[in-house]
Amino acid sequence: MDKKINAKSVLDDLLKNVDTKVMPKVGDLVEARVLNITKGEVYLDIDGLFIGMVRGRELVDESGRFSDLKPGDVVLATVVEAENEKGVLELSFRSAGHLKAWQELEDLRKSGEIVEVKILDANKGGLLIQLRNMQGFLPVSQLSQDNYPRVDGGNKIKILEKLKSFIGKKFKVKVLDVDEKDDKLIVSEKDVFADARKAMVNQFKVGDIVTGRVTSIVDFGAFVEFYAPANPDNKLEGLVHISELAWQRVGHPKDILKVNEDVSAQIIGIDNDRVSLSIKKLTVDPWKKAVEKYQVGEKVNGKILKIDKFGAFVELDVNIQGLAHISELADQAVQNPEEVVKVGESYDFIIMSLDPDEHRLGLSLRAALPGHEKKSVPEEVEKKSEETSKEIKTEVVEN
Repeated sequence: MDKKINAKSVLDDLLKNVDTKVMPKVGDLVEARVLNITKGEVYLDIDGLFIGMVRGRELVDESGRFSDLKPGDVVLATVVEAENEKGVLELSFRSAGHLKAWQELEDLRKSGEIVEVKILDANKGGLLIQLRNMQGFLPVSQLSQDNYPRVDGGNKIKILEKLKSFIGKKFKVKVLDVDEKDDKLIVSEKDVFADARKAMVNQFKVGDIVTGRVTSIVDFGAFVEFYAPANPDNKLEGLVHISELAWQRVGHPKDILKVNEDVSAQIIGIDNDRVSLSIKKLTVDPWKKAVEKYQVGEKVNGKILKIDKFGAFVELDVNIQGLAHISELADQAVQNPEEVVKVGESYDFIIMSLDPDEHRLGLSLRAALPGHEKKSVPEEVEKKSEETSKEIKTEVVEN
């Protein structure tokens, strides 16, 4: 007689031989195979155990990887619902594609790979770009030296016009910053050339004299393109600040230079791949002989170049300028220097202080007025002239 079969034991033995899988949870990223494609719906097989479907807006993914599917293709999808009204898993390509796209961007940032982007639009801060199926931003500060909008006077309208001229073009960039949480993608065109530019800059040192061509002039200085003698094809660009154009005060760089003019300059600073140049360093400092030409207490004639709230800038000769502080314009208190002097007019002054090393010269109009006896410079006036002369230097550098 046959032994009685134990149904529970048989079932247990069968289950031991089954490769059981855990039901995917909401939020899980799963790998699946396309079973069937209908209008607006894609059915997927997950490990041969579960059926899922993707439909509607969840079919569109940001990575662009699942836009042209056919049965048998392997895809990634995110679980958005454990069981929908059809009794199957509700899945999303959009969510999976979103995660995949941002991960790919992060990989690009880490690798430093150079990629191509399309310029979609422009605003005053930079360019809106498209990298694959994602949109991002290329700030003005991250444009290469060839595309940086150098506009005289910093005219925002002209800068925007220059930026808008790039719409529709393609730039090579590196991914600079990625933040999925803030939906932020920042790219840099400048970084594409950074390594090559740094290698070229390393061929030079502070003190070297270079020859180049003025490429653009702005209100704060002039950009000069130069190259290493050993390799004329590798061109670099440096900035000659307005304060380094000439020893005398410069109203605007265009008064000294013009675009495409050939110039020689000395390298006075290298900061990473930024090069600072000086043209005036290649000429003799006229202030070195100022003590031979001018003396404290001497009466001189000078022309008013500029009037500021703290006094008047005075030209004694082409290279030497001084400052007549507002307190030295008249015996009585003066609220506005324009009450006493006018730009372009010449007046007699007494030299109150002279410091050639710091390029400072203090003048007094009131001390030159009739009735004033010629006497030694009071200590407090000399101190005031020194403090005021510092304002001149600061004001010139800022301009």
